[in-house]
Amino acid sequence: MQRTNLGNLRTYALWSPVYDRLIGLPPFRIARAKAHERLALEEGERVLLVGVGTGVDLPLLPFGIEAVGVDLSPAMLARARGRLPIEGCQIELLEVDAQQMPFADATFDAALLALILSVVPDGTACLAETLRLLKPGARAVVFDKFLPRGKRPSFGRRLLNRLTNLFGTDINRAFEPMAEACGCEIIVDEPAALGGAYRVIVFRKAQSEQTPRRSSAPWSE
Repeated sequence: MQRTNLGNLRTYALWSPVYDRLIGLPPFRIARAKAHERLALEEGERVLLVGVGTGVDLPLLPFGIEAVGVDLSPAMLARARGRLPIEGCQIELLEVDAQQMPFADATFDAALLALILSVVPDGTACLAETLRLLKPGARAVVFDKFLPRGKRPSFGRRLLNRLTNLFGTDINRAFEPMAEACGCEIIVDEPAALGGAYRVIVFRKAQSEQTPRRSSAPWSE
């Protein structure tokens, strides 16, 4: 089943009232904390939260951070706004398609992609767009579910994916082809939850590269 933005909007409008209960279970809570530990944000940095959802990452931001959280779902963003303000942080939440974000190139010092690459219709486009927005040498952390490295989905997993797609996620995506297509420099790739089904991956944008595609609607400071 091909994921679409319209399908995601419908799914996450239904999910939003109960999403925090699921994502707050200990395995996911511990894995998310690990992702923030790996991101290691420092005071004064500007971070992009791709797929900010209900804003469960916002209370984990350290003091002195400027954050922009984007999400396609108004229902999820409404819950995220309910967490504001976060003391010591400047936070903006925007309704944005993560596959095409309206910010200027090299805008952010860091990025967090939590449970989004398995949700958007085109994970590679989302990853490439995030890289465009990072400054040269900047780092990003992915927390998500992926196929094991070098594996193809089994028959049973393909059947299960028909069900998980109804709940808004694709369990048969592999991170490695996305990273290869985008030229990511992977720094850390470690299991995070449920026996390694969920992983925390740290990658870095190259220090120099060809001039990236520019957004038609750059974000002004």
